Amino acid sequence: MASRDVRFKQAALAYLIYGVVYFVGAIYLARMGVGARGMTGTRAGIVWFLLGALFIVVFPWLISKGAQGRGYLWFTRILTLLVAFRAFGVGQVMIAPPIPTVPLPGGGEFPMRVGAAIFFLITLVTGAMLARAAWAPRQ
Repeated sequence: MASRDVRFKQAALAYLIYGVVYFVGAIYLARMGVGARGMTGTRAGIVWFLLGALFIVVFPWLISKGAQGRGYLWFTRILTLLVAFRAFGVGQVMIAPPIPTVPLPGGGEFPMRVGAAIFFLITLVTGAMLARAAWAPRQ
């Protein structure tokens, strides 16, 4: 069984991967005119992406500190719930995609439902890793 500190480091790595995948996906969808809540090229859109990049850097660091103090532990617990909420939203997109396909670079299309399913699984795994750390028994 992994120690509490190892669980938090693994959760931090899972969140980093999750953040990078979502960030790259959001940039790609925005460039295709599909994502970023219609803010592509606007100041609000740029701020949104900069904030996302900041989360990718800061959140894994805060998660990795979870075994050291209660404030970090509660941050990880709250983040676990937020990721679960995100999984719910991605699950809704998977069930009822707003568009049938997403254009691929160089031509072709990819079913939005399949892309959402991939993001859904990544989100579930991240949530599970966060929960595994946040509610790990003290050793």
